[in-house]
Amino acid sequence: MSKIGIFFGTDTGSTRLVAKKIYSLLGEELADKPKNINRASPAELLQYDALILGTPSYGVGDLPGLAVGCQEANWAEFVPYLDGVDLSGKRVALFGLGHQERYASRFASSLIQLYRVFYGYGADIIGRWSTDGYQFEHSDSIIDDQFVGLVIDQRGQPHLTEERIKTWLAQITPQLLPVTAA
Repeated sequence: MSKIGIFFGTDTGSTRLVAKKIYSLLGEELADKPKNINRASPAELLQYDALILGTPSYGVGDLPGLAVGCQEANWAEFVPYLDGVDLSGKRVALFGLGHQERYASRFASSLIQLYRVFYGYGADIIGRWSTDGYQFEHSDSIIDDQFVGLVIDQRGQPHLTEERIKTWLAQITPQLLPVTAA
């Protein structure tokens, strides 16, 4: 069975923490250890048919990277290396972090940028997430009244993180695993 690849961008370490929780809950039988996107090559990412990708939120709905204030390379520096790839047949679930109180007018809006990149290259994006339980003014990361992936507010609602991850993983894991012949 091929494993699920988990890749994340981070600046303060919060996205890494969530990626590690996801890995811990999935277990080493289903997933490989999470890898910071600034230490990954496109070939490493492309070896997986199923991916869980995480991003912090930086800028005003920007893809996180050096240009918007990250201290290290992030998704903005990695994405150009994917130029022209065909991700058809790859199943991708996304998660993003945001702070709904402090950034209520652009809550978790970097997630949509990651969605657009991978959707644009043909990936099958799964794992939409309800906006219920959050209080914010606006998020670009909403399509058809749902977030395009799991949204975690590690600053304002850390007490909900574990349960949100468990619920989301129960939803997406069957879709990420390869179909086996009966």
